[in-house]
Amino acid sequence: MQLSGYASTDRPIEEVVYSDLAEVTLCATPVELRRMAKFFSFCASEMDRMGPSYDHLHLADRMREFEDSPHLTVFLSTQQP
Repeated sequence: MQLSGYASTDRPIEEVVYSDLAEVTLCATPVELRRMAKFFSFCASEMDRMGPSYDHLHLADRMREFEDSPHLTVFLSTQQP
């Protein structure tokens, strides 16, 4: 697994630096965590179904209640466990 992302800033998009992250902290309610768990399970099922053609899914695209949240995107890892 790899964690990557960028800071929430007021910089223009061309100045935003995308990098690997050492840690991610989720501040969420139990309801939000359960909804995210369903999203992760859906992503895993789609990865199994689509195989290498799976690219990525956005939480907010699947669950509109997360539209105003920070972006969460699940990509298929190219690394083997």
